[in-house]
Amino acid sequence: MLKIPISEIISKIKQSTKLSEDEINNKIENKLEELSGLISREGAAHIIANELGVKIFEQTHGKLQIKNIIAGMRNVETVGKVIRAFELRQFKTETREGKVASMIIGDETGTIRVTMWGNQAENISKVKEGDIVKILGGYVKENQGNREVHMNDRSSLVVNPEGETISNIASFSERPSSIRKNIADLKEAAENIEILGTIVQVFDPKFFEVCGQCGKRAKPEGDKFFCDMHGHVNPDYSYVMNTILDDGTETIRCTFFRNQAERLLNKTKEEMLIYKEQPSMFEPLKTELLGNIIKLVGRVNKNEMFDRMEFITQLVFTNPDPEEEIKRLQNMNTAKSSGDSLPGKKTEEIATENITE
Repeated sequence: MLKIPISEIISKIKQSTKLSEDEINNKIENKLEELSGLISREGAAHIIANELGVKIFEQTHGKLQIKNIIAGMRNVETVGKVIRAFELRQFKTETREGKVASMIIGDETGTIRVTMWGNQAENISKVKEGDIVKILGGYVKENQGNREVHMNDRSSLVVNPEGETISNIASFSERPSSIRKNIADLKEAAENIEILGTIVQVFDPKFFEVCGQCGKRAKPEGDKFFCDMHGHVNPDYSYVMNTILDDGTETIRCTFFRNQAERLLNKTKEEMLIYKEQPSMFEPLKTELLGNIIKLVGRVNKNEMFDRMEFITQLVFTNPDPEEEIKRLQNMNTAKSSGDSLPGKKTEEIATENITE
C-alpha cells in the first residue's frame, strides 16, 4: 500500500485549491464524523482530495523524480546524483547476517537515501560523490519517518548512465536525524550520533588490498591476490585512518574509512595513495590536524579485542559553524538553569538503523 503523510496530502490540496489549511482540516474532520470513524484521518484526507479533484499521486510508474517516490512503491526506477556515499559494513543479528551499504542521492525535486543489501552493497565501491546513478527495481520503505529506496538482488544500479543529467539538486540536510552526545555519554551500538571535539592524536593511514571490481578485501595467495567473488585479481587499494577526539568529557578513537578519510584530509584518492609509497609525507598533515575542532556523525562500535568503544565516522564536518555551536551551548545552559530536560538527549531516543529489508 502506498503511504503518503497527511501533511503532504493537505499541502497538495492547499496548493491546488483556494482553501486554507484550517478549512481543509475542517473538511477532514467532517468526513471522519460522516463516516463514523470507520476510516483513518489519512483516508479521509484522500477522499477530500478526490472530491476536490486534487491529484495526490503525480506519478506512480516509469522513471520517477525523487519528490514522487512514496513509501510502499515496488519496482521503482529513479535517477539521482550521489551526494554522500557510505562504506559497506557487515552486520549480524540473532536471525541473519549480511552486508549493507547506503548513499544519499538527489535531483531537482529532493533527496533520498538508497540502501543496498547483500551483493548490491558491493556496488558502493563503484560510486563516488558527484556520480549520477540510475536505480532499477528498487522498493520503498519508511524508516523513522523518512522514505528510503532499498535494493536487493533483483534490483540493478547503473553508474553515470548515458544521456542522464542532473542540473540543480534540491537542498539537503546532511544530518536530518543525528543526535548530539557527549563522548562520556556514548552507548554501544548507538547510530546517527553526532559528536564535536578536538583532535588530540592522529595515526598514520593503513592501506589494504581490495578487488578492483567489487571493492571487497582481496586476500594474498602466494604472489597473487584472490577475491571470493572474482577469483584472482589485480588489486586496488583502500585505506583507513584513526584519530583520538576529546570533547572535554572523555576521549574516543574515531575511525575514518576511505571516503571520510578523504573528507577529513581534503585529499583525493590519488593523493592518499602517495602516503602509501611515501609515509613520511604524512607527518606534516598530522601536525596540521592536531588541535582542530571537528564535528562527526556516525555510530558507536565495541572493539572486542581492546575492550573499548570506538566511533565509526559516516559524515565529517571539518569547519563547524561557530554561531550554531554558541546557540547550542546557550540553549543547554538555559535548559540546565531552568531544570528542563534537553530535547533529543534521552537515552531511549537514540536513533538506530533497522537491519531489515
